[in-house]
Amino acid sequence: MRSYSRRRWMQAAGALAVASSPKIAESLAYDQLSSAFQLKYIVSSCLYGYTDIETILGEVPKCGSTAIDIWPKVHGDQREQVERIGREKFAEMLDRSKIQLGCITQYKLGPFGLQEEMRFAQSLDCKTIVTGAVGPAGLQGTELKQAVRDFIEKMKPHLAVAEETGVNIAIENHANNLIHSAESMQYLFELRPNHHLSIAFAPYHLPQDGELQSRLLQDILPGVAVFYAWQHGDGSSQPQPKERELLQLPGRGKFDFQPILQVLKRGGYQGWTSIFMHPFPRGIAILEPTDAVTAEVQRARTYLDDLLNTH
Repeated sequence: MRSYSRRRWMQAAGALAVASSPKIAESLAYDQLSSAFQLKYIVSSCLYGYTDIETILGEVPKCGSTAIDIWPKVHGDQREQVERIGREKFAEMLDRSKIQLGCITQYKLGPFGLQEEMRFAQSLDCKTIVTGAVGPAGLQGTELKQAVRDFIEKMKPHLAVAEETGVNIAIENHANNLIHSAESMQYLFELRPNHHLSIAFAPYHLPQDGELQSRLLQDILPGVAVFYAWQHGDGSSQPQPKERELLQLPGRGKFDFQPILQVLKRGGYQGWTSIFMHPFPRGIAILEPTDAVTAEVQRARTYLDDLLNTH
């Protein structure tokens, strides 16, 4: 019989205990997953207003990211900037900066106007486009479910192009849209024909209850492509002191992100996370000068990462 050292006996006994206890094995597996889990941050260009795209690309790594989400007017004008400088030159800028075009936000084109934009995204290896849903707002129950079903039916030709180009169309739960409430988000997730139609999850537009939102997120997490680290605070639709406007950001307002972050961690969420807010009026940077925007994103990222690591 082979002789065993005390260390090998302890290793063998530990392995036997784990094998005989699924709960222990599951717990150890979760602990390993949790310690390795990190959010995949993406920087929304509109945080910098109409700042030139090359400058913003230089700020992205400082924000703890290697990916950018470009926005068109009125929130930003980086998508228009790309049109002016040309796709090839923009691709060179991305390569030089070691930045990925992770997302294009396109409310202006709407969900039925994205076919050329998807081909543009494909040419730059961009896999995600965010937009809103077209349809009646304020519905509930069976009427809402049917309206979501009708919307998806109209989306099918566009989803065919999404499949062809490898693009994921993410619908944000936006105020006064068909997809706005928790119920509508659940229907979209339930009825979507494939992963090329997904959800951009915006806490700002939902009741400001972290536990309630976390239960919704847990139900639909496999269908979430973008998570906005964004709370309502004092809103963004009227002039107000900057310190109140910044309450939309993680760690400034009262919203509890902890339950949501734990759902993301437990689910091994692999989609984008965007630290986000809207300034008033739209089109200005959230702060001046440029490095103040970056510093604010850095602060919010540190806050979120600390919350992730506390449990």
